[in-house]
Amino acid sequence: MKSNSLIAEFVGTFTLVLFGAGTAAVTGSVLAAALAFGFALMVIVVQFGKISGAHVNPAVTLGLLADKKIERKTAIGYILFQLAGGAFAGLVLWLVLPPSFASTYGATTLTSGLQVYQGFVIEMILTFLLVGTIYQAAVNKSGGALTPVIIGGALTVAILLGGTLTGGSLNFARTLGPLISEALAGTLAIGSLIDVAIVYGAGTLAGGILATLVHSKIFKNPEE
Repeated sequence: MKSNSLIAEFVGTFTLVLFGAGTAAVTGSVLAAALAFGFALMVIVVQFGKISGAHVNPAVTLGLLADKKIERKTAIGYILFQLAGGAFAGLVLWLVLPPSFASTYGATTLTSGLQVYQGFVIEMILTFLLVGTIYQAAVNKSGGALTPVIIGGALTVAILLGGTLTGGSLNFARTLGPLISEALAGTLAIGSLIDVAIVYGAGTLAGGILATLVHSKIFKNPEE
C-alpha cells in the first residue's frame, strides 16, 4: 500500500463530498445534486483511477475486500482515509456556507413516512447497482475508455431514483460529511445516529459486499 494511494482516496472522497453535498445544500435539488455527484465521480476516476482505483467509498472497498481483490491492510487504510476525506469536506462546508444555505449541509435523511428498514433496503439496492456497475466496468474492464462516464452515470441515476427517499447516499463517507457540518453547527440530532448507522452504514456496506460477490460468482468475466 503506497502513501499516494491513500492520499488519492482522501482527496477523491473530499472532492466528491464537497461538490456533491455542497450542491445539494446550495440548490436543494435532487437533480442538481445527482449531476454534481456524477460529474465529480467521473473526474475523480480519471484523476485517481490508476493510482488507487478511485474507490472513494467504503462500500466499494469493503466489497472488493470480500472478493479478495484487495488486501485487508490496504482496505483498512482506504476506508480510514475515505472517512477522513468526507469528514474534512464537512468541515469545509461548515466553514464556507452562509446560514441561508446551511440548514442541512446537504445531509442525507429519510423522507417523511419512510421507515428505517425501508431506507436500509433502498440504500442497499442502490449501492448494489452502483458497485455492480463499478465491478463490471473497472474490475472486469468491460467499460474501456468509457469507464469514468459509466460509473459517474450510474451514480447519477441512482441518486435520481433514491434522492427524494433517502437522500441517495450509497456511500457512508458522503453521509458523514454533512453530519460533521451539523455537529459543528450544533444542529445534529443525536437521536438519529442509530438510524444513520443502520441505513447509510449497514445498508450501503451490505449492498457493496453483495454486489461484488454476485458479480464475481454469477456474472464472472468469461475470460478469467
